[in-house]
Amino acid sequence: MKIAMIGTGYVGLVSGVCFSDFGHDVVCVDKDPGKIERLQAGQVPIFEPGLEALMTKNVAAGRLTFTLDLAAAVAGVDAVFIAVGTPTRRGDGHADLTYVMAAAEEIGRALTGYAVVVTKSTVPVGTNRKVAEVITTAHPGAEFDVASNPEFLREGAAIDDFMRPDRVVVGVETERAKKVLADIYRPLFLREFPVVFTGLESAEMIKYAANAFLATKITFINEIAALCERAGADIKAVSKGMGLDGRIGNKFLHAGPGYGGSCFPKDTKALARMGQDYAVPMQIVETVIAVNDEVKRRMIDKIVDLCDGGVSGKVIAVLGVTFKPNTDDMRDAPSLTIVPALVGAGAKVRLVDPEGRREGETLLPGTRWYDNAYQAAHGADLVVILTEWNEFRALDLEKLARKMQTPRMADLRNLYEPDAVRAAGFEAYVGVGR
Repeated sequence: MKIAMIGTGYVGLVSGVCFSDFGHDVVCVDKDPGKIERLQAGQVPIFEPGLEALMTKNVAAGRLTFTLDLAAAVAGVDAVFIAVGTPTRRGDGHADLTYVMAAAEEIGRALTGYAVVVTKSTVPVGTNRKVAEVITTAHPGAEFDVASNPEFLREGAAIDDFMRPDRVVVGVETERAKKVLADIYRPLFLREFPVVFTGLESAEMIKYAANAFLATKITFINEIAALCERAGADIKAVSKGMGLDGRIGNKFLHAGPGYGGSCFPKDTKALARMGQDYAVPMQIVETVIAVNDEVKRRMIDKIVDLCDGGVSGKVIAVLGVTFKPNTDDMRDAPSLTIVPALVGAGAKVRLVDPEGRREGETLLPGTRWYDNAYQAAHGADLVVILTEWNEFRALDLEKLARKMQTPRMADLRNLYEPDAVRAAGFEAYVGVGR
């Protein structure tokens, strides 16, 4: 199959590379000349394990190319995927569809024969019908179908998620479009991964409902963690006991500083706004959003309390600033709330992150960056574990404690056992829900 992928951000690039690895001919399009130049030179603009090697393999095989020319990329294709950003719109919480509709208009003008125009971006219910209207207006004689194919890629595990998915969701309205998408995903059919064909609106809703539910699980366990701290229970034991129930499952039941990233914050807000527009308030989702914001503020209080009620003049080493490990993504990361609050209160904040420095230097001013935890902890009053990178899971705690001015730890990911931390020489330790 011949495929054009519009947008080389996280979703577009991963999807384009993986489709080419399925054996399809893929052209990835972007408006950013600098990004296309880097891709053509074999440089991946995002950090995602395994992506660079897979991209290099398929470029060498002649199945994957990159261009600024949308019209040339779209001419004669079987399917065009829209994978542009849908950030939260300023002021009202809606998903901003500016880039989606601009792409649809350009695609409409460029179509030379029948193609399926597939929205992979996360978009509110009803968007694909609007995409069809925009294409028809731009090219009244265009022969096409629209389809919804939301992505469910976890940053840090996106290649595996694409190649071995829990499910693929495809919203279509015609048998012709269904056949095109079935041919594109044929390698997954052959390996018997679930492919769910449904209507446009249902496919659009599945994405939002899934992300909102996962965000709710995270927020629920964080609320239980706060209660555990007051009641004397241990959230790790509680999470394990809950997760063994097959109806609940153990995923997304890890207490911490709240969810962040490119999906959950904007998708929960968009779903809440959708509910308001349809006069069906999403009361649970609205509460999840509010509680998640409160969780981040509660982490700041933990840090301040551990510093005897004030952080002014204190040297604080923060380990991890990305919203999760194995990514360089800083979008809505808890660090963007916690670190500025500490800096604003007069703390001298030192930062360590394997992949977050490139964006973090701009997003977290007034801080200093270090290469590893031991350098950052030298002479520090407090170490804060904020992102559970593997290199922070097996620290030499005795060495860390010896380097510090006052060895104290705020373990906001519960990576360590409190007794082990104290036995290593730390005079104070706090976790989450313990």
